Amino acid sequence: MLTLLIAWPLLAGALLLLPGIPDRAARRLFVLAAAIEVVVAGVVWATYDSPAPGALSHEIDVPWIPGLDAGYHVGVDGLSLPLVLMTVVVVAACAVHTLAEDHRPARLAALLLALEGVTVGVFVAADLLLFFVFFDLSLVATYLVILGWGHGPADRVARSAVRFFLYTFLGSLAMLVGFAALFAASDPHTFDMVALAADPPFQGSGALGAAALGAVLLGLAIKTPTFPFHTWLPPAHTDAPTVGSVVLAAVLLKTGTYGFVRIAMPMFPEAWRAWAPVLLVVAIVSVLWGALVALAQTDLKRMVAYTSVNHMGYVLLGLAAAGFLGGALDGEAAEEARAVAVTGAVVLMVSHGLLTGAMFLLAGALWDRRDGSADPYDLHAYGGLARLTPRFSVLLAVAAFGSLGIPGMSGFVGEVQVFAGSLATAPWAALAVLGILVTAALMLRALHLLLAGAPGGRSTGLTDLTAREYAPVGALLALSVAIGVLPGPLVAVIEPAASAVAAYVAR
Repeated sequence: MLTLLIAWPLLAGALLLLPGIPDRAARRLFVLAAAIEVVVAGVVWATYDSPAPGALSHEIDVPWIPGLDAGYHVGVDGLSLPLVLMTVVVVAACAVHTLAEDHRPARLAALLLALEGVTVGVFVAADLLLFFVFFDLSLVATYLVILGWGHGPADRVARSAVRFFLYTFLGSLAMLVGFAALFAASDPHTFDMVALAADPPFQGSGALGAAALGAVLLGLAIKTPTFPFHTWLPPAHTDAPTVGSVVLAAVLLKTGTYGFVRIAMPMFPEAWRAWAPVLLVVAIVSVLWGALVALAQTDLKRMVAYTSVNHMGYVLLGLAAAGFLGGALDGEAAEEARAVAVTGAVVLMVSHGLLTGAMFLLAGALWDRRDGSADPYDLHAYGGLARLTPRFSVLLAVAAFGSLGIPGMSGFVGEVQVFAGSLATAPWAALAVLGILVTAALMLRALHLLLAGAPGGRSTGLTDLTAREYAPVGALLALSVAIGVLPGPLVAVIEPAASAVAAYVAR
């Protein structure tokens, strides 16, 4: 079933590249292919039973490169399954949004489906080489989406695409060095992630393990991105097409944070604890820096992009806190606090995917109504949209309040768990709470500039969202509300795997 989840979008994307497919048919086939992927993922969810700690469900393990003990090893647990579901839902929302795409829709759909297949591959890979292959393929597909369908002047779009690729490719090379070090240090040599997590090769190696983890952390920190490795993100988002921004923010950033919890923490437990204070500082700076810079933006897309730095900081905060042992808590209470922090981090990954995906789809609606404007994302160019575009306004308000973490939405569930777990193990993580206040200020400022007052400027004559536009946004926000109101089913899936990671780190 997991092979089908990877292969189906790749196959459907390849079929869309066949010559002679009319644009209208290509757009509809994209929706159909994405819907089938959602159904397959739903079957995986419905047939999922939490595996034993350290094990995987729906596991497939076939030898690939026997000399390296590398295989086509895939499986899911509570860390990966929610992200797989989030990925296919977000891509389905993008497919519906692109029903009006008129610029080479078949090729764009093929690339987005390919991106979906390789990203699902990242989340289900249980072999480091397989993880690396899917990780790098996602960079290529994203580069082509930005370059081929980017918004803005061609030379600026090209620079943003190249910057994205070079930054993230450099990160992946650093990560490969860390993977090679894991292989070299393991006995017997292997790239199998389950085996490496069960018997971490660098235990007791001190600085050597810390250096190997540093290489992995560099790659993951760039992809997440965290401060100061985030500089590729704002231009990539500004110049990417709407669906490119959605997939980049909602899905691809999670491959970095997922790497922290899947690879860095269980395979380098001792080194993770040594790095934990540094990671906590990076997380707090990312939270505050991302929020403050977002507050200073006048461009809606750049503002949302910087909030991603802020939100990924919260995710790293929870994961870094799990590396703190001792302190005020000990024994079972400490272990429970670390598990809560990791659980909250994974919930936040899902929540950010849903809410930021909705925000970028709404920003895309302004682009589609630009009417010759060179800067349709300028927050100061609008006003009074609440009177003219009620559907847009309501959905934007829900997405904004969800992003700042109000109760009743998914962000609140994740942030409460992250802070509860983090403050119990590292009390100075409380500094990050200030980020929530700044986020509230920037979201309210954006809502005021766009929605309040009398209609004027570019708001004049602006039409409200069509069903094709509000349906995918509404679906993403409805899922966020569902998680916020009834988080139990999601948390129940994540908790066993998060507890296993917390226990791994404490070894």
